[in-house]
Amino acid sequence: MAAPRPPTPPACAMSPAELRGFLEALQHANPNPRSELEYADPFTLLVAVVLSAQATDVSVNKATRTLFAEAPTPAAMAALGVDGVAKHIRTIGLWQGKARNVVELSRLLVERHGGHVPHDRAALEALPGVGRKTANVVLNVAFGEPTIAVDTHIFRLGNRTGIAPGKTPLDVENALLARVPPDLLMHAHHWLILHGRYVCKARTPECWRCAAAEWCKYAGKESK
Repeated sequence: MAAPRPPTPPACAMSPAELRGFLEALQHANPNPRSELEYADPFTLLVAVVLSAQATDVSVNKATRTLFAEAPTPAAMAALGVDGVAKHIRTIGLWQGKARNVVELSRLLVERHGGHVPHDRAALEALPGVGRKTANVVLNVAFGEPTIAVDTHIFRLGNRTGIAPGKTPLDVENALLARVPPDLLMHAHHWLILHGRYVCKARTPECWRCAAAEWCKYAGKESK
C-alpha cells in the first residue's frame, strides 16, 4: 500500500475565468448531477441526509428502503418510535443518536409545521440532527435554492484546487457563494461532491482522469 500523501498547503485562488472553466468542465462531464441518496419527497430527503452523517450513501440507501416503506411520513416516523427506527438503521454509523433525532425531528415537523418540511433555513436548523450542511442540502435539492453544502469533499476541493480556499467549511461555503457564477451555482454543490468522491479523492487524487485538470491549482498534480 502506498504511503499517505503528505498534507499540502491550500492552493492559490483561481481567477474567475479559471473557476468558470473548472466548473464548466465538470458540467460537461456530468450535465445532470443528482444526489446519490434515495428519497421520494422533502421529508425522506431530510431523513436520508441526517442519516448520512459519517456514513456512506450506499449504506443509508440500504437502510432507508425498509424504513421509508414502514414510515414514509413524519407522523408515521414519530409513531414508529426510537426502537422502531433503530431496527432499520443499525448498520449505519451512530445509529442510536440518529434514531432519536429522526423520531424527534418527525414529531416536531408534525407539531410545528403541519407535517411538512419547512422551506426555511432557521426552521430546518432548529430540528434535531440538522446543521447547516444538512439544511443546505435540503434547500438545494428539495426546494431549488442555490446553496452549497460544504462536506469533507467540497472543503478538500476548495483548498486543494484553488476554487475557494478557506480555513473552515463556512469560509469555503461563503467563498463559493461569492465566486461561483450565478448560472452554475445551482448544481455546483453536486458537481463538486461527486468529483471529490470519485476523482479528486482524499488520499490519491486521480488527476490523470480529471476533466478539469487544466484549471486546477493543485501543486501535486500527477499524470498516470
